[in-house]
Amino acid sequence: MIRLSLIGIGTGNPEHVTLAAVRALNEADLILLPRKGEAKSDLIDLRRLLCRNLLDDPEQTRVVEFDLPRRDAHGDYLNAVDAWHEAIASVWAELMETHLPQGGRVGMLIWGDPSLYDSSLRIASRLESCMKGCTKGAAERTVEVDVVPGITSLQVLTAEHRIPLNALAEPVQITTGRRLREHGWPGEAATVAVMLDSGGAFEALPSEGIYIWWGAYLGMDKQSLLDGWLADVAPSIIERRAALRERHGWIMDIYLLARTPTGIAAPSNEYQ
Repeated sequence: MIRLSLIGIGTGNPEHVTLAAVRALNEADLILLPRKGEAKSDLIDLRRLLCRNLLDDPEQTRVVEFDLPRRDAHGDYLNAVDAWHEAIASVWAELMETHLPQGGRVGMLIWGDPSLYDSSLRIASRLESCMKGCTKGAAERTVEVDVVPGITSLQVLTAEHRIPLNALAEPVQITTGRRLREHGWPGEAATVAVMLDSGGAFEALPSEGIYIWWGAYLGMDKQSLLDGWLADVAPSIIERRAALRERHGWIMDIYLLARTPTGIAAPSNEYQ
C-alpha cells in the first residue's frame, strides 16, 4: 500500500505551516518535490527550506525532486489539462514504484491548500491505474490519500488587506480569470474572488462601482498589495504586475472584487 499525504504548506511564509503538516512530513518515507523550471525556482526553494527546517532528521527522510510535465498550451483547454494530469500521475507512479517498491508513506508539499484550485487530488485519483503500467507487481498496488489543509492565498489576501471575505449576509463567488473574462460578473454575487488570472481579466468588467483588493506573491518576502476603486487603480495593477513578472520571471496573484465594498471595509480613499 502507498499512503499519499497531500500537505498544504501555505503561500510562502514558513510560519503558516501547521503542526499537522509538520507531523505528516516527519511520518513520510518519501517526499516528492516538483520542479517547475528555473523561472519558478522560488517555489521549490521554499519546499527545500521547509524540508531542511521541519524534518526531525533530514538525512534519513528520502527527498526526491522531479521535473513537472508541461501542459500543452494549444488546442482545447480541458482536454489539454486532462492529458497533463495523466502525465503527472504517471510520473508520480514511477517515482513511488522506484523509491518505495514495498510500499510506504509519501508526502507531497502542496502550495496553499489542496482543495482550492489545485489539481493534486484529481491527479492522485489516477495513481492506481497508472501504477499498473509501471511493473508487473504494481498491478496489486493500492493507494490511500489523506489531506493536510493549508492556508490559502485567499486567506492571506484578506488578512493582509485587513478585510472580511464577504459583505454582511452576502454570498461570495470564487472563480478564475478565464471565466471572469469570458462570462463577466458571476450571478448575483456581491463579492468575487478571482484566481489563476493570466493578467487583467477585470478589464472585461464595467469598472464603475467596483472595488478591488489585489495581491501578488502573498506570504513571500516579495509580497505586493494594491487596492482602490477599479476605475482608478486598474492601470496601476496592470503596470505593477508586468513589472513584477519581468523582475522575478513569474508571478502568482489573486484579487477580490466587491460591488458593495462598504459591507466589507471602508475604501482606503475615504481616509485620504
